[in-house]
Amino acid sequence: MPLKPVFEPLKGSYSLEDCQFLLQPIDIPLLTVEEKERLMQIGGQHYSSMISQEYPPSDQYRTLFFGLVNKYKQRLAAEVAGLAKKIFDKKGGTVTLVSLARAGTPIGVLLSRALKHYYKADVSHYSVSIIRDKGIDKAALEYLEKAGHAAESIVFVDGWTAKGIITQELKAAVADWNSDSDYKISDELCVISDIGGMADLVATVDDYTIPSGILNSTVSGLVSRTILRPEYQGFHQCVVYSHLAEHDLSNWFVDEISALFSSISPDENASAQRDEASTGRHLKMQSYVDQLMLQHGVTDINRVKPGIAEATRVMLRRVPKLLVVKNRASEDVSHLLVLADDKGIEVSQDSAMPFNAVAIVANVNE
Repeated sequence: MPLKPVFEPLKGSYSLEDCQFLLQPIDIPLLTVEEKERLMQIGGQHYSSMISQEYPPSDQYRTLFFGLVNKYKQRLAAEVAGLAKKIFDKKGGTVTLVSLARAGTPIGVLLSRALKHYYKADVSHYSVSIIRDKGIDKAALEYLEKAGHAAESIVFVDGWTAKGIITQELKAAVADWNSDSDYKISDELCVISDIGGMADLVATVDDYTIPSGILNSTVSGLVSRTILRPEYQGFHQCVVYSHLAEHDLSNWFVDEISALFSSISPDENASAQRDEASTGRHLKMQSYVDQLMLQHGVTDINRVKPGIAEATRVMLRRVPKLLVVKNRASEDVSHLLVLADDKGIEVSQDSAMPFNAVAIVANVNE
């Protein structure tokens, strides 16, 4: 019997005022990271059809997280304030933030709070699924249209760019949507760190440790990476990791950052933007990734993850083969070194790399 389509927003562990997930929670077998990797590489299954279990971070890792929040919270609050100004200048007082689940979710919550704090804006924030090779969740876009959100009020949000694959997926998906809909939306993407030179509204081009990028669901509303299985209709799917509720830092994190807005002027933090140098950064990244693939015999670009945030994802959610850092002594990569040590992963240093870290996913056939 067909499963009933789900078109109701999911709350996650955020308040509905902060974020509504346009996702449907499902109950499916949770795989180990190793099982998932083998099914992807040998079994030919798409990563979006399965999900792995998540576990509480170790005390050492939590301590690193709190230290990075303390180090960077002033900077991140200022960057969010600057991005909020750019969004307000472009969109006006009515804004619909559409964050890409899940790296974009905590940033979307912070931008929503900043727009309300500085401009008393009428802000709605939704988090939606976009999946490599599959596109954006069209049921979620239909929901936004039916909910009465003006197409021109929409801006997409993510945490960062790296190789730009999801950015390109977004641009292509929006173009496809607009070609067949009267509800024509912009494909503009807003991010904190644009090391890939691919976003439209950016706060910085630095590859630094955005603290929300080093945890999984426990800083993103207890929601998993998104899932797309053919037996479900309606929104794309997710798993809610309720067993991690006592370890959840999602609201603590956004409270820590947004508490600083009252001491920050958005006008002083809105200078970074996409310019001619963006293309140069993207080409430099591509060149380094190509060189790394040749050096290590990697033929699938999806196994190379440049930037601190993407390298962290590999260490947490994939089977890593190698971690390369620009400077072992940098606090920005301290959590990566802990994860590499825990997993027994080789770490090398390359002071010439154009960002601060890159991880290579293991080939399970080797």
